Amino acid sequence: MNKLLLILTLAISAVAQTKPASTEATTAITAVLRAQQDAWNRHDLEAFMAGYWNSPELTFFSGGHENRGWQQALDHYRATYTGPGHEMGKLEFANLRVELLGPDAAFVRGEYHLTMPDGKTPHGLFTLVFRKFPEGWKIIHDHSSAAE
Repeated sequence: MNKLLLILTLAISAVAQTKPASTEATTAITAVLRAQQDAWNRHDLEAFMAGYWNSPELTFFSGGHENRGWQQALDHYRATYTGPGHEMGKLEFANLRVELLGPDAAFVRGEYHLTMPDGKTPHGLFTLVFRKFPEGWKIIHDHSSAAE
């Protein structure tokens, strides 16, 4: 009976210890996305891009195209949302779902909603893969699709 009690105590302890780590990771990942949202709404693309892994290995899929690398992703955002005839609008992320894949990896699903100055409301879905680096959680893959 004592062995069973010891095993149950160890099992409960192990589960209790993993919960705070998963809550901590989810909170940190959500904070990255909120910081991106805030940066976008300030029209600060460089601060928005701070949530992405600054590497040539970053991948970003959008509109049927693959962009590879942090600089190419930034260039894509600049071409699409800044300059004459382009607007960034107000960004809101919604229905965020964070699923930890391990202590250093996570899969995130959600929706994005833009409110443009002309009243248009482009929106869509995204999936992100995050990796934990010494400097914090960063997006290493982004697949965003616009609603039809």
